[in-house]
Amino acid sequence: MASIREDFVTFINKGNLVQLAIAFVMGAAFTALVGALVADIFTPLIGIAGHFNFADWQLTVNGSVIMQGAFLNSLITFITVALVVFFVIALPYQRWQDRQAAKKAAAAPTTRPCPECLSQIPLGAKRCSFCTSAVTPMTPPLAAAKTPS
Repeated sequence: MASIREDFVTFINKGNLVQLAIAFVMGAAFTALVGALVADIFTPLIGIAGHFNFADWQLTVNGSVIMQGAFLNSLITFITVALVVFFVIALPYQRWQDRQAAKKAAAAPTTRPCPECLSQIPLGAKRCSFCTSAVTPMTPPLAAAKTPS
């Protein structure tokens, strides 16, 4: 029986957990970088056009300070991070999945139209189950046939 320490080491060394931890740290670092970019470069540039400073943009009501400039910085940071994640991770991944799905061969047909009534009948049928007309059975394609195991 393994000790708790050995179980914990095995748990920590699992690839998924380590990869998740690395992704979390990289995401936090990226978010901090984008936050600094927005707060230190983007919003001051926007403030130049509006002749005000976002960091000082606040409203005082009954002694409570509402820091709408800081909130706007956070909102711009969130939107920027979301756009980058979408365009750098989500969109390429979805396109890759679409390409993989397109590469997969379509499943072999298991039915065919009846020549008399055009309803769908199994490939091996000798009679149509809808109009009861006699039809020539077809063998399924080789790809759909079972292979001996």
